[in-house]
Amino acid sequence: MTKDEYNKCVEEHADGVFRFLSKNLKDADTARSVVQSAFEKMWVRHGDIEAEKAKSYLFTTAYHLMIDEIKYSQRFVNMEEAVMNHTGEHKSYQNKEVKQMVNKAAAQLPEEQRSVLMLRDYEGYSYDEIARITGLNLSQVKVYLFRARVFIKNYIGKMEAVI
Repeated sequence: MTKDEYNKCVEEHADGVFRFLSKNLKDADTARSVVQSAFEKMWVRHGDIEAEKAKSYLFTTAYHLMIDEIKYSQRFVNMEEAVMNHTGEHKSYQNKEVKQMVNKAAAQLPEEQRSVLMLRDYEGYSYDEIARITGLNLSQVKVYLFRARVFIKNYIGKMEAVI
Protein backbone atom coordinates (compact mmCIF):
# COMPACT_ATOMS: atom_id res chain seq x y z
CA MET A 1 0.00 0.00 0.00
CA THR A 2 1.38 3.37 -0.98
CA LYS A 3 1.15 6.61 0.98
CA ASP A 4 -1.61 7.87 -1.35
CA GLU A 5 -3.59 4.63 -0.98
CA TYR A 6 -3.24 4.89 2.79
CA ASN A 7 -4.50 8.49 2.77
CA LYS A 8 -7.41 7.48 0.54
CA CYS A 9 -8.23 4.68 3.00
CA VAL A 10 -8.26 7.19 5.87
CA GLU A 11 -10.63 9.48 3.97
CA GLU A 12 -12.99 6.69 2.94
CA HIS A 13 -13.15 4.57 6.09
CA ALA A 14 -12.38 6.70 9.15
CA ASP A 15 -16.03 7.69 9.67
CA GLY A 16 -17.30 4.12 9.29
CA VAL A 17 -14.77 2.75 11.75
CA PHE A 18 -15.60 5.53 14.19
CA ARG A 19 -19.36 4.86 13.94
CA PHE A 20 -18.80 1.14 14.52
CA LEU A 21 -16.59 1.76 17.54
CA SER A 22 -18.69 4.49 19.11
CA LYS A 23 -21.83 2.34 18.87
CA ASN A 24 -20.05 -0.48 20.67
CA LEU A 25 -17.94 1.49 23.12
CA LYS A 26 -20.55 4.18 23.86
CA ASP A 27 -17.78 6.73 24.36
CA ALA A 28 -16.71 9.00 21.51
CA ASP A 29 -13.31 9.82 23.02
CA THR A 30 -12.41 6.17 23.47
CA ALA A 31 -13.68 5.40 19.97
CA ARG A 32 -11.48 8.17 18.50
CA SER A 33 -8.49 6.79 20.37
CA VAL A 34 -9.11 3.28 19.06
CA VAL A 35 -9.59 4.59 15.50
CA GLN A 36 -6.27 6.41 15.75
CA SER A 37 -4.56 3.29 17.10
CA ALA A 38 -6.01 1.19 14.28
CA PHE A 39 -4.75 3.60 11.63
CA GLU A 40 -1.38 3.77 13.37
CA LYS A 41 -1.06 -0.03 13.26
CA MET A 42 -2.10 0.05 9.62
CA TRP A 43 0.55 2.66 8.83
CA VAL A 44 3.26 0.61 10.53
CA ARG A 45 2.36 -2.34 8.29
CA HIS A 46 1.30 -0.38 5.20
CA GLY A 47 4.03 -1.98 3.11
CA ASP A 48 2.61 -5.46 3.81
CA ILE A 49 -1.04 -4.60 3.16
CA GLU A 50 -2.69 -4.73 -0.23
CA ALA A 51 -4.82 -1.68 -0.98
CA GLU A 52 -7.82 -3.87 -1.89
CA LYS A 53 -7.74 -5.49 1.58
CA ALA A 54 -7.14 -2.28 3.53
CA LYS A 55 -10.75 -1.88 4.68
CA SER A 56 -10.92 -5.43 5.98
CA TYR A 57 -7.54 -5.07 7.70
CA LEU A 58 -8.62 -1.78 9.26
CA PHE A 59 -11.91 -3.08 10.65
CA THR A 60 -10.28 -6.27 11.90
CA THR A 61 -7.60 -4.27 13.69
CA ALA A 62 -10.16 -1.84 15.11
CA TYR A 63 -12.35 -4.72 16.28
CA HIS A 64 -9.47 -6.38 18.14
CA LEU A 65 -8.39 -3.08 19.69
CA MET A 66 -12.00 -2.49 20.75
CA ILE A 67 -12.13 -5.90 22.45
CA ASP A 68 -8.90 -5.09 24.28
CA GLU A 69 -10.34 -1.73 25.38
CA ILE A 70 -13.56 -3.34 26.61
CA LYS A 71 -11.65 -5.94 28.59
CA TYR A 72 -9.45 -3.24 30.08
CA SER A 73 -12.35 -0.97 31.01
CA GLN A 74 -14.30 -3.83 32.62
CA ARG A 75 -11.63 -4.05 35.27
CA PHE A 76 -12.90 -0.80 36.75
CA VAL A 77 -16.36 -0.13 38.14
CA ASN A 78 -18.05 3.18 37.47
CA MET A 79 -19.83 3.89 40.73
CA GLU A 80 -22.47 6.12 39.13
CA GLU A 81 -23.48 3.38 36.69
CA ALA A 82 -23.50 0.79 39.47
CA VAL A 83 -25.86 2.92 41.56
CA MET A 84 -28.15 3.59 38.57
CA ASN A 85 -28.24 -0.10 37.68
CA HIS A 86 -28.99 -1.01 41.28
CA THR A 87 -31.80 1.53 41.72
CA GLY A 88 -33.31 0.90 38.28
CA GLU A 89 -33.35 4.59 37.38
CA HIS A 90 -31.76 3.90 34.00
CA LYS A 91 -34.99 2.29 32.76
CA SER A 92 -36.89 5.46 32.00
CA TYR A 93 -38.41 4.54 28.65
CA GLN A 94 -41.22 7.09 28.58
CA ASN A 95 -41.44 9.13 25.40
CA LYS A 96 -38.42 7.41 23.78
CA GLU A 97 -38.28 6.77 20.09
CA VAL A 98 -37.82 3.35 18.55
CA LYS A 99 -34.22 4.09 17.59
CA GLN A 100 -33.35 4.77 21.20
CA MET A 101 -35.02 1.53 22.25
CA VAL A 102 -33.05 -0.39 19.64
CA ASN A 103 -29.82 1.22 20.85
CA LYS A 104 -30.65 0.32 24.44
CA ALA A 105 -31.47 -3.22 23.43
CA ALA A 106 -28.24 -3.48 21.44
CA ALA A 107 -26.30 -2.20 24.44
CA GLN A 108 -27.58 -5.16 26.45
CA LEU A 109 -26.42 -7.72 23.93
CA PRO A 110 -23.31 -9.76 24.61
CA GLU A 111 -20.23 -8.12 23.11
CA GLU A 112 -19.86 -10.53 20.16
CA GLN A 113 -23.55 -10.36 19.18
CA ARG A 114 -23.52 -6.56 19.33
CA SER A 115 -20.37 -6.39 17.19
CA VAL A 116 -21.80 -8.75 14.56
CA LEU A 117 -25.08 -6.81 14.53
CA MET A 118 -23.30 -3.48 14.11
CA LEU A 119 -21.06 -4.78 11.33
CA ARG A 120 -23.99 -6.27 9.42
CA ASP A 121 -26.88 -3.87 9.96
CA TYR A 122 -25.09 -0.57 10.53
CA GLU A 123 -21.97 -0.96 8.39
CA GLY A 124 -23.37 -3.32 5.73
CA TYR A 125 -20.69 -5.99 5.76
CA SER A 126 -21.37 -9.44 4.30
CA TYR A 127 -21.33 -12.52 6.49
CA ASP A 128 -17.96 -13.56 5.09
CA GLU A 129 -16.44 -10.15 5.80
CA ILE A 130 -17.79 -10.20 9.34
CA ALA A 131 -16.31 -13.65 9.86
CA ARG A 132 -12.89 -12.40 8.73
CA ILE A 133 -13.08 -9.27 10.86
CA THR A 134 -14.20 -10.98 14.06
CA GLY A 135 -12.38 -14.28 13.65
CA LEU A 136 -15.64 -16.21 14.00
CA ASN A 137 -16.73 -18.88 11.57
CA LEU A 138 -19.63 -18.23 9.20
CA SER A 139 -22.11 -20.30 11.24
CA GLN A 140 -21.27 -18.40 14.42
CA VAL A 141 -21.79 -15.08 12.64
CA LYS A 142 -25.24 -16.15 11.44
CA VAL A 143 -26.24 -17.51 14.85
CA TYR A 144 -25.06 -14.39 16.71
CA LEU A 145 -26.87 -12.15 14.25
CA PHE A 146 -30.08 -14.17 14.54
CA ARG A 147 -29.95 -14.15 18.34
CA ALA A 148 -29.23 -10.43 18.44
CA ARG A 149 -32.18 -9.63 16.18
CA VAL A 150 -34.54 -11.88 18.15
CA PHE A 151 -33.43 -10.25 21.40
CA ILE A 152 -34.03 -6.75 20.00
CA LYS A 153 -37.43 -7.77 18.60
CA ASN A 154 -38.49 -9.19 21.96
CA TYR A 155 -37.07 -6.20 23.82
CA ILE A 156 -39.01 -3.72 21.69
CA GLY A 157 -42.16 -5.81 22.03
CA LYS A 158 -41.88 -5.71 25.82
CA MET A 159 -41.23 -1.96 25.80
CA GLU A 160 -44.28 -1.26 23.62
CA ALA A 161 -46.41 -3.12 26.19
CA VAL A 162 -44.98 -0.89 28.94
CA ILE A 163 -45.47 2.35 26.99
